[in-house]
Amino acid sequence: MKNYIKDQVKKSYETKQDIYNNENLLDKIEQVSKLCVTLYKNNKKTLLAGNGGSAADAQHIAAEMVGRYGFDRPSLPSLALTTDTSALTAIGNDYGYDQVFSRQLEGMGQEGDLFIGISTSGNSKNVINAFKSAKQKNITTVALVGRDGGEMAKLADYAIIVPSEATPRIQESHILIGHIICDIIEKEIFGDGVS
Repeated sequence: MKNYIKDQVKKSYETKQDIYNNENLLDKIEQVSKLCVTLYKNNKKTLLAGNGGSAADAQHIAAEMVGRYGFDRPSLPSLALTTDTSALTAIGNDYGYDQVFSRQLEGMGQEGDLFIGISTSGNSKNVINAFKSAKQKNITTVALVGRDGGEMAKLADYAIIVPSEATPRIQESHILIGHIICDIIEKEIFGDGVS
């Protein structure tokens, strides 16, 4: 069993090594980080969504912005569209599950905001529909995806594609990338703070 555990750690490390060695991917992470800094300096917000583990990732990243990531500092406006069960169930019942994020974006998103859609496949219909709603409202979009990026990568203004086919490796990397972005935002807006 210990060898199996070591193999899982190795696979996670190898995926992160692939990210480390991919200059294009690192450039996209940097671009999205700078974009987030600019939008927060302009009093805009980040909206995030995903399904299953990606919903948890959306909530995790939003919580880091509203709470804190590395040190105490003012709260930054960020909202995971996955958390309001009343909205999710009402929209799902009245409009269908494919509309649960797009309807929320229509109501809460404003021009200049940022929408981050998270999916390991890039083909989650309800997240794809949210990208379409975001475009109609001039909301900048980021796809945080894996595999070949799917349909979401084609729709996004910025596509950060984790170079893996394995869902667990993609999800682990999504959190790493989310943490890097949070760290850069804090340092660029508030200085180094106290970690």
